[in-house]
Amino acid sequence: MLNVVPEAGNRDGSAAPVALAGPVLSVIDAIVREGAQQMLAAALRAEVAAYCAQFADERDENGHRLVVRNGYHEPREVTTCAGAVAVHAPRINDRRVDTETGERHRFSSAILPPWARKTPQIEQVLPLLYLHGLSSGDFVPALGQFLGSTKGLSSSTITKMTETWQAEQKAFAARDLSGVDYVYVWADGIHVNVRLEETKLCLLVLIGVRADGRKELIAIDDGYRQASESWADLLRDAKRRGMRAPVLAIGDGALGFWGALREVFPETNEQRCWFHKIANVLAALPKSAHPGAKKALAEIWNAEDKGHALAAVKAFEAAYGAKFPKAAAKITGDVEELLAFYDYPAEHWVHLRTTNPIESAFATVRHRSKITKGPGSRAAGMAMAFKLIESAQDRWRAVNAPHLVALVRAGATFIKGKLVERPGEEAQPEAA
Repeated sequence: MLNVVPEAGNRDGSAAPVALAGPVLSVIDAIVREGAQQMLAAALRAEVAAYCAQFADERDENGHRLVVRNGYHEPREVTTCAGAVAVHAPRINDRRVDTETGERHRFSSAILPPWARKTPQIEQVLPLLYLHGLSSGDFVPALGQFLGSTKGLSSSTITKMTETWQAEQKAFAARDLSGVDYVYVWADGIHVNVRLEETKLCLLVLIGVRADGRKELIAIDDGYRQASESWADLLRDAKRRGMRAPVLAIGDGALGFWGALREVFPETNEQRCWFHKIANVLAALPKSAHPGAKKALAEIWNAEDKGHALAAVKAFEAAYGAKFPKAAAKITGDVEELLAFYDYPAEHWVHLRTTNPIESAFATVRHRSKITKGPGSRAAGMAMAFKLIESAQDRWRAVNAPHLVALVRAGATFIKGKLVERPGEEAQPEAA
């Protein structure tokens, strides 16, 4: 079967079929592409006709129209979601002159810009496929048949995208933060092997919750083994660009982040990640004790309120302190930091007790790092990780009860996870 599409040279956009070199198409694919070509041709003609009609009253000294049709542009092929479509766009002769600049007006199609060879959807999917594991050399065999064209799929075209990503990552790292308020912040150091064979890339990542409840990437930087000074540099830079001290920061207890946080944002409260803490406690226990310890730890982090959580901490210490003092100390030594989330809205507890927002976001980065091999610069690795997170960010959902985030920033008091409108009156019964 031949790949049948309308001939690009038809002046009226009619479907005079010609056989083009390319992959064999089924009848339904040929019909879809032919229909797409006809609809695009009709839309372009309608756009040009509307433009000419808009300025039909503007004429020169001889009474001739200043804006008229002027044949067609050279035929070209545009890659769309329906495949490669032949286009023969109509052309306009606009002889109007801008009175301020003295330059002639130029018509530019909003449907098909002069430079377009791929639709925006195709432009977006190519880097996404590359980031998710499709090698630069695999685009032609993988997509050439599917799209009906290999134009714009060469290795050099795909690899040039990293230069654009690096520029975007640098612009992101230099943006002004004074207009954004991050109430909660998650911090973590992610070790990945994106485009590097010899040395793993350690990414220092900050993700925040804005006052309206939306999650957003704050910063991503190349650090050195999560050292305190690397974190301090990142936080100082964020503060210099206008970042306000968050109310609560969540992170792993082993991070050098905490020392840097106390230096740069000393007023920020600290919350240790329960996901990491549980792993650390279990590592200090024999495997036979793991099932019971997991249940005992769940009684702490999943307690009804802070009072019940403190009682569960004492029960854990009584059960494991004598035989496994190191395991018990990992909980008793960080009680305040482990239970800090109980002082905030109950709807937010599920978000605040772990760094899962970062872990889940970087699952994509780790997946890509397993597939991508070969030498590459750290800057390219940084840019790739940034683009992966940027693409994933659109799918992040806001925290539960987002309207309460602004109250947290305002200093509202929450007891047992509930808002207390008059803290002075409620405090005594709670203490009793």
